[in-house]
Amino acid sequence: MSISFFRTPGGSVIATEADHRLNAEEIEKLCWLYGGATVETEDGLKGCFVGPRREMITPWSTNAVEITQNMSLSGISRIEEYFPVEDEHVGHDPMLQRMYKGLDQDIFTVD
Repeated sequence: MSISFFRTPGGSVIATEADHRLNAEEIEKLCWLYGGATVETEDGLKGCFVGPRREMITPWSTNAVEITQNMSLSGISRIEEYFPVEDEHVGHDPMLQRMYKGLDQDIFTVD
């Protein structure tokens, strides 16, 4: 599995998990789907982010993955959105979200 990170014009980060490294054509389609996002070249991002709990695949993700299938993009299993915050003390709903200190290739891994 490989996770690619896309930065949206609004500043959020969309993590996209696929069973392969995305090629240039797939990245171009996803940038369009994500409203003009740009792909990050790093395998991880520094900073604090609020996003969905790794244990729970959101309905948003389920719909987004289905849209990629309709666009003939295969192998994408999960898509989630993360929001950068000033620091780890920013409030969030702990039932649905968690604070991430950096985003990496293990953000969807549940021990």
